[in-house]
Order: sequence, then C-alpha cells, then structure tokens
Amino acid sequence: MLSHYYTVKGYGEHEINIQKSRFICYTERVTTEEEAISFIQQIKKKHHNANHNCSAYLIGENDQIQKANDDGEPTGTAGVPMLEVLKKKGLKDTVVVVTRYFGGIKLGGGGLIRAYGKSVSEGLQAAGIVERRLMRVMHTKIDYTWLGKVENELRSSNFLLKEIHYLNDVEVEAYVEEGKKDSFRKWMTELTNGQGEIVDGDVVYLEEAVEL
Repeated sequence: MLSHYYTVKGYGEHEINIQKSRFICYTERVTTEEEAISFIQQIKKKHHNANHNCSAYLIGENDQIQKANDDGEPTGTAGVPMLEVLKKKGLKDTVVVVTRYFGGIKLGGGGLIRAYGKSVSEGLQAAGIVERRLMRVMHTKIDYTWLGKVENELRSSNFLLKEIHYLNDVEVEAYVEEGKKDSFRKWMTELTNGQGEIVDGDVVYLEEAVEL
C-alpha cells in the first residue's frame, strides 16, 4: 500500500465552450478497470447523440492500467492529452470522459489537444482532488484522571485525534502515520508515565482536499 497518493475526490462534471463546441468533462474515482469501463459506458449512454465521448483512465499503485480513447477524434488529439493531464497531476485511480458536441468550427490538431487538456484540467479542479495518506489507528486506554492532559496534548501535537470512547477506562483513538508509530508509543508512554495501554489498530487512508 502506498504511504500517500493523489486522486479525484469523486464524481464531478464541468462544461466549457470553445469555438462554439461544448466540452463536458466527467470525472470519477475507480479502483478497477471494470469500474472505469462501466463509467465510460454510462456517459456514452447519457450522451449517445454527442459527436465524441473521449476517455482516459489511470488505475493501480504503479499506474499499471492506463488507457486513452479518442472516440473518433484525430488520433492522439483527445484521449492521450487527457491521460497526460492525469499523469502530470500525479493522480491515481481516476477516470475522465470528455463529451464533445461539435459547434461547426474545426479546431485543428493543436486546438483539439489544448481543448481536451483544458477540459480535463478544469473538470478535475471542479470535482476536487484529495491526498490519501496511509494512517494507523492507535488505541490508548487510560484512567479518567489522565484524560484532560492526554486530550489537550494530543490536540496540539502532530498526531490527529480520531475519537474518544468513554468506557470503564477511557479509550483514545489517534491517527498516526505508519512510520511514526514507534515515536507515538514513546510519546504517549512518557505522557502517561507508562499508565496507558497502547494497542495497534486498523490501517486506513485519511483524505484531505488539496490543490495541484
């Protein structure tokens, strides 16, 4: 699992007009090629009367699945420029479809490349991009007498407070980067004078909106 990566927040759509042609960019997060193909088919069905429904997607930790489709536009003027935008932004697990309704004015090869690239860039910005960071949920059980100190210190630390469970003892959950697990244990042990019971929890991805 990657320690962190960027991807699209989720579904989005954004339209721009260039030389009377409509370019509508659709974005979605996917984890398999089947999901990407299904999404592309949905958009094609929705815009079955459009001149073109061009697409591109990148899937996998090492971008091992990547496809681009010009859907009738001159070779290399749509799908590849769309894919290049995803690569340039370092996105993973993302599919984009750009639907074009021709406005009567030919854009030429260079114009098409710029138009499809711009459509995807603006579409991604409209949908939103997130950074996903791999975190370990650390559970710390303490006596209620320690709660005020632990909560205050945790909130002002570099670690992230997830949740507090008020049981027989208090259980404090915190998000900790996998590589900082040992330093968290040491810090929490010192903070509680060794009175805290610290247990490793699940590994999860934490998402935060970013601008690229």
